[in-house]
Amino acid sequence: MEALAVMQGLTKVYGNTLAVNNLNLTIPRGKIIGLLGPNGSGKTTLIKMINGLLTPTAGSILINGMAPGPETKARIAYLPERTYLQSGMKVCDLVDYFEDFYADFDKNRAFSMLGALNIQPAAQLKTLSKGTKEKVQLILVMSRHADLFILDEPIAGVDPAARDYILNTIITNYDENASILLSTHLISDIENILDEVIFIRNGQVITHMPVDRIREEYGQSVDAYFRRVFAC
Repeated sequence: MEALAVMQGLTKVYGNTLAVNNLNLTIPRGKIIGLLGPNGSGKTTLIKMINGLLTPTAGSILINGMAPGPETKARIAYLPERTYLQSGMKVCDLVDYFEDFYADFDKNRAFSMLGALNIQPAAQLKTLSKGTKEKVQLILVMSRHADLFILDEPIAGVDPAARDYILNTIITNYDENASILLSTHLISDIENILDEVIFIRNGQVITHMPVDRIREEYGQSVDAYFRRVFAC
């Protein structure tokens, strides 16, 4: 299977803290992958290095065969855990901004998803609830035709009624040559859409396997298997 991203010996040190420790990982194309681990395991640091927001202390990252830079950033759609959108802007202005900034942005897709969630394009972001703001941000990210979508806690702030729609949006708005790396603590809510899982602890990958293998070999859900692995 063709690799979309390859990390070798990846290490990140903050002062005396070893956040990512000689990590080796290959992300294939055409998969929805859960990046799972307890708080402080190194997930966010790894995500930021893939996005080119942090420079590794050691090791390498290749995305489409290229080190993180302008070319790779143009092919990665990133949803951070915290919003970065300007609260004074209207939703429609944000759509226009993304269309101007990203060559692969699909404006029609964005307005279609906004309509499905009854989000008014003329509304100012600051007038929306926290959950609705997060929906807007997810819609903007998923309206791109990127190679790699990285979603950090995409359903943490939304009501349960909207989660099914959001998860359906995730699985229906990327093509077979792209992949989604999805980091969340709500494992039971998202495991049915996952193809593979990556468990990370102390900055190292301890498990990377297909979800079907967990169910067949261990007879457990991903959530139950995660609790077993991280019980001690």
